Amino acid sequence: MKQKVVFCWSGGKDSALALHRLLHDARYEVVALLTTCNEHFQRISMHGVRIELARRQAASIGLPLDVVFLSAQSSNDEYEKKMSGYLTARKADGVSAMAFGDIFLEDLRAWREANLARIGMQGIFPLWKRDTGELVREFIGLGFGSIICCVNDAYLDETALGRTIDESFLASLPPNVDPCGENGEFHSFAFQGPVFNESIRVRRGEKVYRPLEVTHPGAAACSLPGTPATRGFWFCDLLEEE
Repeated sequence: MKQKVVFCWSGGKDSALALHRLLHDARYEVVALLTTCNEHFQRISMHGVRIELARRQAASIGLPLDVVFLSAQSSNDEYEKKMSGYLTARKADGVSAMAFGDIFLEDLRAWREANLARIGMQGIFPLWKRDTGELVREFIGLGFGSIICCVNDAYLDETALGRTIDESFLASLPPNVDPCGENGEFHSFAFQGPVFNESIRVRRGEKVYRPLEVTHPGAAACSLPGTPATRGFWFCDLLEEE
């Protein structure tokens, strides 16, 4: 019997690639995507993507999208309580694990696993400890497409917003930026690829800057020791084309 899994869906490239692997792994049955959303702005946590675009992704993938809504000034306590409530309900449906697109952040994985263990679930990490340069090129090679929707101003500026992740984009990255943006340098929106039944057509909208707000480890992207200080984030508003 396959293990029932909920996938933690941000809508970005790492989520898309990790989901692709899970969907081709005979051990697992992905029953739903789960995302967290800022209730006030109606946008996906950290990525700043409109919730309707995440719903469009889920519809194209063919999986239900479950949404945990967080307040505008979400605290770590609020995040953990709401996630625990959601997962406890899912556990009653036979779900025993949650999967993530994390690659090498040990503290984040430990935090996720500790929260899951409290309700008797496990974490699954399909991309764990893979070389990030190889992963992003695998992503491109599989025919995925993804647009930069958010950048950390400690690493990149607004000129990176709206760019498609391709070899040209990778070649333009400064040496201190991870090719997958695993340290929170940038986030993206996946619009095509093998997990989608049809591509999602989007256009680039307004670019907006927002000062840093630290909420909880699952959503924050803060500078690591010895790296530039993060002052805020640039977001590109993505709009679905009719």
